[in-house]
Amino acid sequence: MSYNVSILVVMISYMTFIVLWGIYQGRKVKNSSDFAIAGRNLPGWIAALSERATGESSWALLGLPGAAYATGLMEVWTAIGCVFGIIFAWIFLAWRLREEAAKYKTDSFTDYIAQKHGEVGKWIRVVGSVTIVFFFFFYVGAQFLGGGKTLENLFGIDKTIGMLIVVLLVVPYTIYGGFRSVTYTDVIQAVVMIITLIIAPIAGIIYIKNQPDGLIYANTISEALSKAGESYSTMVGGAIVVEGSKLSLFLNSVFPNSLKLIKGLGTGMIIASAFSWFFGYLGGQPQLSMRFMAISNTKNAKQARNIGIAWTVIAYIGALMIGWIGIAIFGPTGLKDQETVMPEVLTKLFNPFIAGILITGVLAAIISTANSLLILSATELSENIVKPLVKQDRKKSLFHSRLITATLSFVALILAYFISSDLIYAIVGFVWAGIGSTFSVVIMLTLFWKRYHGRAVILTILTGLTFTIIWRATGLEQVLSARFLTFIIALIVAVGGTCLIPPNKA
Repeated sequence: MSYNVSILVVMISYMTFIVLWGIYQGRKVKNSSDFAIAGRNLPGWIAALSERATGESSWALLGLPGAAYATGLMEVWTAIGCVFGIIFAWIFLAWRLREEAAKYKTDSFTDYIAQKHGEVGKWIRVVGSVTIVFFFFFYVGAQFLGGGKTLENLFGIDKTIGMLIVVLLVVPYTIYGGFRSVTYTDVIQAVVMIITLIIAPIAGIIYIKNQPDGLIYANTISEALSKAGESYSTMVGGAIVVEGSKLSLFLNSVFPNSLKLIKGLGTGMIIASAFSWFFGYLGGQPQLSMRFMAISNTKNAKQARNIGIAWTVIAYIGALMIGWIGIAIFGPTGLKDQETVMPEVLTKLFNPFIAGILITGVLAAIISTANSLLILSATELSENIVKPLVKQDRKKSLFHSRLITATLSFVALILAYFISSDLIYAIVGFVWAGIGSTFSVVIMLTLFWKRYHGRAVILTILTGLTFTIIWRATGLEQVLSARFLTFIIALIVAVGGTCLIPPNKA
């Protein structure tokens, strides 16, 4: 049996199981609250694994190993930023968001913010929900497009047909079971992901150590990083500012004839940009915060915290090591596409059947990310836009939630088909800063500062989005990441707006 056929058999079996599991869990959905947030009754371990699978699927399995392969030790700063952000969220935010969701009986991310700042809750719902739904349309479309491209690369299937296959695999049980089906299928993805990120580095270290000299690039990770050059072997080496680069020209225009200062500033700015992923994890990613809000009780929140943190630390170490093992096996220039380092390493280390299971788990985790984004968008639209306008009983409300989910799936598929993939991914690029960093400020101040009020919330959201778009559109993203600056600007505006603008009287 050929390698691709082995993967196809494993993929069909795996996805069949996932679909059936999702449908089974969907049978327990009885009303719109079950559909939107699993009735706020998720066990801690389910919430933790679902949050981790949703937050890290394509990033931990393709993006981070690819970045580690491309930059060596420099990528540790990105990992530190992400890990610290995730740990902070689980320790300080998760249980608070759970308690707040229970207190206000909220079924959506924006609904919580609106109820907390009830004096302008209507406008917060409109501004927040429309913003999230707009950006996540493209985010879901990007997942469909990525899934289609993956099937095209693996099996030569036309990209359009591949996208349709992805939709047919993941959308029906999402429509049927909503948040509950998505979270319970996420658990399977998270388990496969963490198994991959544990056994692949161990097998990789054994593999490179036992290869004859000269057959591969290096026999240890340290040797590989050293041979690849200074930019790979130190945590600041990759931050040396290249003469003639946009960053170098920008800094030289501000500090003429100051090469040493330019290099120092360049190093600091690149490290800051790498670490800036931290800010998006502070409650600002709605699809992750909803997992916190859905936990059933405080005891389960503690269990979820421990599992979530342990999973994160293990996963990020494993992802970095896979990238560095890739350097040892293939050399720093041995792969055309750096983000293929994970599947390339897996096929080197394991027989086709084992590699097929692990690669299929990777692909399924990436594809399933669309489910979480889809449910989040449908919930925002249903709970905050449609329901306030239309009186519904429970059965009709559940039907409308499913109908909206189906409609959003169709629109996202159309976007992925007709709109340039460059445009889709450019808009997705706004999400972490425009949504993550902006709403992180909103959530943090909502939880920890009593003076923060509704008018300042709306001003914060509009400022964060506007600044992100302008910063990226002018090309300044290449100088310093909008993830960092959007958080700072949004925070300044939020504090200033709270102090200078009087709250609206309810």
